[in-house]
Amino acid sequence: MNTHQIAVNAPRNNSGSLALGTGLAFASLILVPALAASFGVGPSLTGALRIALMKASNRALGGSGGGDKAANSTLVRH
Repeated sequence: MNTHQIAVNAPRNNSGSLALGTGLAFASLILVPALAASFGVGPSLTGALRIALMKASNRALGGSGGGDKAANSTLVRH
């Protein structure tokens, strides 16, 4: 039995994910530090929130969630 990996390349509209990723990046760079300063949140929590939002932004734009590129492929067995 042979196992082959075939990458599936389907055309998709990226405008929604682009808007979401841009919004999350904007929030992590501008809004989180401004709100943290106004509420008196510590810098370590502010940094953790910014990192979480940047990771979410990367995933929204099509970055790998767990680093496993094979998760986007389909296994076909003959």
